[in-house]
Amino acid sequence: MTCNVGGIERPIRIVAGIALLGVGAFAGLPVEGTAVALVFGTVALVTGAIGYCPLWTIFGLNTCPTAPSQKR
Repeated sequence: MTCNVGGIERPIRIVAGIALLGVGAFAGLPVEGTAVALVFGTVALVTGAIGYCPLWTIFGLNTCPTAPSQKR
C-alpha cells in the first residue's frame, strides 16, 4: 500500500472521522443513522490514519506529496 492520502486531506479525514464517531455515539440518532455515522466515521478515521484510501486507487487519485528528487 502506497500513500495516496496526504497533505491537508489527511488531518481533515481524521477530524471528520472523530466527529462522525461522536455523532454516532452521542447524538441519539435512529439505529440506521447511528450505523451510517459510525461506519463513515470509522472509514474516514482509518483512511486518514494510515494514509491510504482504496477508493482513491480505483479513481486514480493521489493527494500525497511526491518525494523530492535527490541530487547527485
